[in-house]
Amino acid sequence: MRYPFRMVVVPILFSIFALSLLASPGLAYREYFTPEQRVQLEKIQTVFVDVLALTDKGTTDSAPLVDTVAQRLAEAGYKAVRSSEQAHDVVLRVKCEQRKTWEGTAVTGGDADLPDAPSRLWKGPACQLTYLLGGMKIKWQKEVRTEFQDAVAAAQAAQAPDAGRHAMTKLQEALEKYEFPLLLAAEWGHSDRLLKLLDSSDTTQARKLKIIALLGDMQADEAMPKLKEALKDRDLARQALSAIGNLGRDGIPLLVELMNTSPQLEVQTAAAKSLGQLGGLHGDASVVLPLLAKLQDPKTDWTVLTEVAWALGKIPDKRSIQPLYDLDKKLQAIRDPDNMTLKKLKEAVFWSIKQCDTWDQYS
Repeated sequence: MRYPFRMVVVPILFSIFALSLLASPGLAYREYFTPEQRVQLEKIQTVFVDVLALTDKGTTDSAPLVDTVAQRLAEAGYKAVRSSEQAHDVVLRVKCEQRKTWEGTAVTGGDADLPDAPSRLWKGPACQLTYLLGGMKIKWQKEVRTEFQDAVAAAQAAQAPDAGRHAMTKLQEALEKYEFPLLLAAEWGHSDRLLKLLDSSDTTQARKLKIIALLGDMQADEAMPKLKEALKDRDLARQALSAIGNLGRDGIPLLVELMNTSPQLEVQTAAAKSLGQLGGLHGDASVVLPLLAKLQDPKTDWTVLTEVAWALGKIPDKRSIQPLYDLDKKLQAIRDPDNMTLKKLKEAVFWSIKQCDTWDQYS
């Protein structure tokens, strides 16, 4: 049975696809800066750390916060200076407040636009991180908060005599954990620094996962050798596959092999998803036939099959239409309303049919 609403669906799908590309972190990074700014970013070595600490009683000593930020930046190989008169390449501003309130829509967008966004509702201790490049404030900001919202009540519970100082201490502890050095290295395009940390024996697994995700967001093709190496680590393999899915076409043969031969279902699933990402990102239809082979293999697990179906929908191709319809027919004959795996598979197949069965006619 053919679905009758293709005339309505096609323009919407094209719009969603275009918006998804624009929203891609990697693509956004490539368009984010002017050529002059990119040259400046490449040269960043020294960071002027400008910290302001505000309590209900006014400004307070920011030296401990400066120390923490400087130490954290050193982890990524950056040198911190504490005076604007000292030579520096960029200014990192950290504004810490005992009672942080929303200051308006974030220049980077995000959930701050929503009426019930945490940014609007939070009234407790928080530090906002921004930076200036060439004296110009860049559209990047992050925020770190304490676990508590009421600094006075938290200080009383901890038997701390000064609520403002207690709030700053807890914000300092939050900055010691928050991975802003990695976020800045990715923002500035310094994949070499991230790769060095990834290769360090001192780097925790949690941090490696974060680094791998950022390398994928950056579309850092130079990370491919390290990402392949990360596939040997079961804890890192899935994230590495996801990152490879944001890189160049060179990763396709490896992804196909892992989808077909890995004994781990989660690796097969991640590889299929990454093939869909790569194919859609580069408009590369070479991934279609391997995905179709997996789709038509009766031994393919349903969880893997679901991701294969989603992937085919991201690379609309007329060769996918009949196999998807054949699978849909088989699935509709299965009545098991409590089977969530089956339900997800049906949804994926139905969505991909809508994508593929309209592509050839209206392209």
